[in-house]
Amino acid sequence: MCSKFALEGLADTLRQELSGSGIHISLIQSAPITSRFRENVHRAFRANIDTLHSAHAETYRKVEARLASEGGKATFTLGPDAVVAKLIHALEHPRPRPRYAVTVPTHLFAALRRVLTARGMDRVLLRSTRDERE
Repeated sequence: MCSKFALEGLADTLRQELSGSGIHISLIQSAPITSRFRENVHRAFRANIDTLHSAHAETYRKVEARLASEGGKATFTLGPDAVVAKLIHALEHPRPRPRYAVTVPTHLFAALRRVLTARGMDRVLLRSTRDERE
C-alpha cells in the first residue's frame, strides 16, 4: 500500500511541476488486473520467506493460502483490455485526467477518499486487508 501511495505522490508532484509544459501526467489505478503478477509474487514468496521460523508465521500461512487459492484471479479482476482503454484515452486526449480508475475497487476507494476522513479511510483499508493480517 505504501508504494502505491508513493507513486500517487510522485504523479501529483510531476503533474504540478510539468504544468504548462505540454507534458501531462496521469495515474492509471488498475488493480486487480489479470496477469501473472500473483503467480510471480507467490513464487517469490515461497523462495524468499522463511514462513516456519518467522514471528509472522501465522500471517504468512494465511497470505500463502490466499495466493494459492486465488489461482491468479481475485474478485473484481478485469482483463488487460480494461487498462488499455484507459491508457489510450490518457494518451490521445488533449487534457487527460489526473487519475483513471479501472476496476470496481479503484472506483470505490476513489469515492470513499472524497467522503471519509483520513482515519475513516484507514479503517476501511485495514478491514479490506484483514484476512492477510490475521
